[in-house]
Amino acid sequence: MSDPDADGLLAEQLLRLTRRLHRSQKRQLEQAEIRITPAQSRLLRALAHYDAPPRMADLAAHLEVVPRAVTSLVDGLETVGCVRRAPDPANRRVTRIELTDDGRAALRTLRDARRAAAEDVLAPLTDEQRDVLGGLLSALVDGRTEGRR
Repeated sequence: MSDPDADGLLAEQLLRLTRRLHRSQKRQLEQAEIRITPAQSRLLRALAHYDAPPRMADLAAHLEVVPRAVTSLVDGLETVGCVRRAPDPANRRVTRIELTDDGRAALRTLRDARRAAAEDVLAPLTDEQRDVLGGLLSALVDGRTEGRR
């Protein structure tokens, strides 16, 4: 059985690390003069995974948020020219969300900022330590339980 205090400390360390990663990424984006929120960034990354422009409901399901949240994110990204709403050719009542050229450029900048932030945060680790950390984080993200105490 795990020690609740140790688990609490681990949770706190993960939160602190996440905040540090977000701060570093935010600095990178500010240098690139990109003003996109983390939630908007997540939506852009989600859009990049679709072969065809998705419906807002598809995005809401993918992001695990309510559809109204997607509407707000799309509104903001549409204002800065990163996405556009397009009617579905098969059903005019359905709206699809498309990445624009500016959105693709912003996505590349976001990826670069994320890589730079990760490099900043992971700099103290050796390649072997990074591999171990990657395996541990994958186990946590995937919810695997082998090797559990």
